[in-house]
Amino acid sequence: MGFATMAAMIKLVSPILPNPMIVFARNLFALIALLPWIRFHHHGLSLRTGCFRYHLIRSVSGLAAMYLFFYTIGHMQLGEAVLLGFTSPLFIPLIAWIWIKEPLSARIWGAVGVGFAGVVLIMRPASGVFQPIALLGLMAGAFAAIAMVSIRRMSASEPAVRIVFYFSLLSTVISAIPALSDWQQPSTDMLATLALIGMLAAWSQLMLTKAYSLAPAAQVGVFGYSNVVFSSLIGWMFWEERLYLTTIIGAVLIALAGVMTSFAARKRHPIR
Repeated sequence: MGFATMAAMIKLVSPILPNPMIVFARNLFALIALLPWIRFHHHGLSLRTGCFRYHLIRSVSGLAAMYLFFYTIGHMQLGEAVLLGFTSPLFIPLIAWIWIKEPLSARIWGAVGVGFAGVVLIMRPASGVFQPIALLGLMAGAFAAIAMVSIRRMSASEPAVRIVFYFSLLSTVISAIPALSDWQQPSTDMLATLALIGMLAAWSQLMLTKAYSLAPAAQVGVFGYSNVVFSSLIGWMFWEERLYLTTIIGAVLIALAGVMTSFAARKRHPIR
């Protein structure tokens, strides 16, 4: 629910503030919210790392996904934009296969095929209502997948809290550059909304990390797709957005594909 609320707030400020500003504010306020939590819950954490290259890859790819995703939210129906942002599980096996040579089973290939069939239904290329902006949402999912695979590359030596810290720090520093070149002075209300977006992002990130530490990834993934439902309801209530039958079917197929790939990955890399 927190992720869906954050997406709705991004849609609210998108017509008023430039996208680079929104991305920078999300990162800045998330970092501000995370620092006290790291200070009190992980006192003595060493920031020394031998994986800075992967931290940088994770940050740049995650930041690219953020720019694309936020822009998509501002120009598409909320539920559909969020759903396209959740396509990263479809790209993860392909990127892991190319990058770290993880083998792809027939089950994973089938899951990816099911997921992309759902994507085609959402994009509705033959219906006359195809939105090219949806391709940017799909690219956001691909960049998010690169970020997740980079996390996998360094997870053996890097604790989750250090990965979160470096992402928050690097994404704030990098996103400050385009934000300053496109700066607009936000009103007090807009500034409060941006701060809330950042805090919700930090809270959602911490809750997701906690969930993955308590339950199998496949089970957590199922509940993650509830954000699509909440986003669609919010879009319908506040922006009178129409929910197409093809979007519902596509959402079911993407969620099913995400669960299938999560179970396949868990079977290949069982939790010890």
